[in-house]
Amino acid sequence: MKIGIISLFPEMFAALNFGILRIAQEKGALNISCWNPRDYTSDVHKTVDDTPYGGGPGMVMMFEPLHKAIQAAKASLPGAKVIYLSPQGKSLNHSTVKRLSECSEMILLCGRYEGIDERLIESEVDEEVSIGDYVLSGGEIPAMVIVDACARQLPNVLGDDASAAQDSFVNSLLDYPHYTRPETVNGKTVPEVLLSGHHKKIKHWREKEALGRTWLRRPDLLNKKMLSTEEKRLLNEYQQKIVDLPKT
Repeated sequence: MKIGIISLFPEMFAALNFGILRIAQEKGALNISCWNPRDYTSDVHKTVDDTPYGGGPGMVMMFEPLHKAIQAAKASLPGAKVIYLSPQGKSLNHSTVKRLSECSEMILLCGRYEGIDERLIESEVDEEVSIGDYVLSGGEIPAMVIVDACARQLPNVLGDDASAAQDSFVNSLLDYPHYTRPETVNGKTVPEVLLSGHHKKIKHWREKEALGRTWLRRPDLLNKKMLSTEEKRLLNEYQQKIVDLPKT
């Protein structure tokens, strides 16, 4: 996967050279390039923003430097769609990540200030994406989120490809609890079933915990999911366990 990033602060993306993302790049599964709109200005001050027509606070990123930066990125990534990171975009979720991870090329456009000239969105942007209902100082952090989330979906990037298949939000469920050594910490022990070696019971326990945790923390996800008969049974067992817990 080749990702082009258009940003006034390309230095921020040094954060993508660690952990799984470093491994993905070393394996050749992920290639990241940056273009700075300031490199496409024509004045000595490298101006990229101006006051908004109609008045109001803040500044707006100008059309020309961004347009030239996008064209330069497209010259290197001719098949790429342009994605603008914007609080006005569709909310990022697992299905969107899966879809984007299947793109061989994409260009992430990072805005700043009050945003970018609307004419650029109309002429160059293929899709707008938001990472949540809040406002950040720019699109750089959302771009990093998309790069990280997509990289996890690429083949041979994770130590075990099954890891991504078991993440939260896969199949509209949160992940089940995880435990590792030591067996007892401050009097709290690992659930006995995980020590049993009984794979079928462990599988059922994990499915039940994922369903129950989603029911407790994100019931909206369950409302979108068609539960099988077995999933309904497991969820009912979990709910009954909660009802039967001793009151403190």
